Amino acid sequence: MGGGGPAKRRPGSAGGRGGRRLGLCAPHDPALPGYLGALFSGTVPKPQNTRINSVNLQSILMWDPPRFQKGSLSYTVQSKSINLPKDDFKNLRTNLSVTECDVSSLSFYGNYELRVRAESEDKHSNWAVIRFRPMDDTIIGPPDVKVKSESGSLHVDFTGPVAEREHDRWSLRQYYGSWHYRLLYWKKGRNTEVIHIDTKHNSEILSQLEPWTVYCIQVQAVIPEWNKTGELSQELCEQTTHNGVTPVWIIVTLLLGSMLAFIILVPVCFFCFLYLYRFTKHVFCPSYVFPQHLKEFLSKPPSGSQFFSPLPQEEHHFYDKLTVVSEESKTPSDETVDEASKTTEHHQDSEQEVSDSNILPASERD
Repeated sequence: MGGGGPAKRRPGSAGGRGGRRLGLCAPHDPALPGYLGALFSGTVPKPQNTRINSVNLQSILMWDPPRFQKGSLSYTVQSKSINLPKDDFKNLRTNLSVTECDVSSLSFYGNYELRVRAESEDKHSNWAVIRFRPMDDTIIGPPDVKVKSESGSLHVDFTGPVAEREHDRWSLRQYYGSWHYRLLYWKKGRNTEVIHIDTKHNSEILSQLEPWTVYCIQVQAVIPEWNKTGELSQELCEQTTHNGVTPVWIIVTLLLGSMLAFIILVPVCFFCFLYLYRFTKHVFCPSYVFPQHLKEFLSKPPSGSQFFSPLPQEEHHFYDKLTVVSEESKTPSDETVDEASKTTEHHQDSEQEVSDSNILPASERD
């Protein structure tokens, strides 16, 4: 009875401070009637503004704490699969002191009903219920993008986004059936002239761009099968270089420079080679001039006085056959024998004289 007395007196005291406070808060706080009912009845109000924040399949169930001033609150979170009608609610977390709960452990392909309630000592609130389907409700984050300017084109590489689960990183592309990237680019300062390219690859080359122009690029993931479009990546701007085509004036300049260098280098190389050849010849094959006094000495005829006596030369003797016929008649055979013996003796004597003359010194021969 004591708890119902104030409830009867409060409407009658509309002119008091409590009446004015109720009149000010009621239009602006829709949860106030439930709070007042729980306050007067002694029950715990349920959590408010239940929601799920899910990015790249990293899902957090969040809620706002109820207004409760009779003690501290804790929370219990449960889940149930909608695809399994006979499935009962299972505790995900109990005795939570914070107003959020990580539900990323649920299967990505499931469809769930989540609920949370507040608890204080032996009392608890009603359940705050929310449905959650990870593949549909998660937000696809932006991919990682790298841009490189080369030869008048922009080379764009993009990867991800990825999902982290049990200390592993998996590309979201593996979970969704259809997947492609949408690349948007435009000249810096001309955001209204945006060009987009859809590709299933992780890189793209933007060609046919104006040289020495700054282009800005953004990339996002698109999943047509799930009717989902990912968040745009951070805007990256890069300046193009030349378009890869060599100007005519550069070609002409290089051609003339090459011809001029050829004309100058050929004579220089020739004279350098000639100098090197002469220098080498002078070092390894020197040329000497015969002294003039030696030339004059050798040109004079030989005189009587010589340093060395000439070696005797072999004398050649010639003999004539002489036949002596005496008055006495001799037989032809005897005459022939005598004649031959005389000739032989005479020849031996001549050879003996020649050999003796060669053996004796020059002084004795004189």
